[in-house]
Amino acid sequence: MQFSSSLLENAVNEFAKLPGIGKKTALRLVLHLLKQDTGVAGQFSEVIARMRSEIKFCQRCFNVADGDICSICANSLRKQEVICVVESIRDVIAIESTQQFNGIYHILGGIISPLDGVGPDQLNIESLISRVQKEKTEELIFALNPNIQGDTTIYYIQKKLQPCNLRITTIARGIAFGGELEYADEMTLARSLQNRLPVESYVSNR
Repeated sequence: MQFSSSLLENAVNEFAKLPGIGKKTALRLVLHLLKQDTGVAGQFSEVIARMRSEIKFCQRCFNVADGDICSICANSLRKQEVICVVESIRDVIAIESTQQFNGIYHILGGIISPLDGVGPDQLNIESLISRVQKEKTEELIFALNPNIQGDTTIYYIQKKLQPCNLRITTIARGIAFGGELEYADEMTLARSLQNRLPVESYVSNR
């Protein structure tokens, strides 16, 4: 791909670094910005810069936030005693889009995967254990991707929480084993949440 301007080429190269964006799509995005008023392009770059420099992570659940605590954790209308454990921020967004869950979240930041060099110490597991012990948690819902790594993570955390008196469930397997939670349709995800299962019965049947 030949460019008559190094500035254009540099912009395309930066956009192409984004996941799922190839050179052609990057060029289309850059050319779109070129058609806009200078103020529009300036606002776009300012919003991205502010997002990167000012965004925080919730000290309680590790979701993205504007302050120390995210809006979900700070919402007194949500069931603070029910925690949904997910792998990533994208999973929170996916579940929230179903409008079927009114509890709060805990983002692990990944799942246990020895082959990828990811162990329990690299995830937000100890902070979850601490939350359950300190807060009046009644139920822990595991909404992890239905694969071997997700099941291993559930098993590990369940063992750590055995001394605690709480209900531990996992979303129903309306989501196919080996599938990605992020790409599940809203209806399937909503039904999985509504028909969640006790972890003990699920793990024992594996």
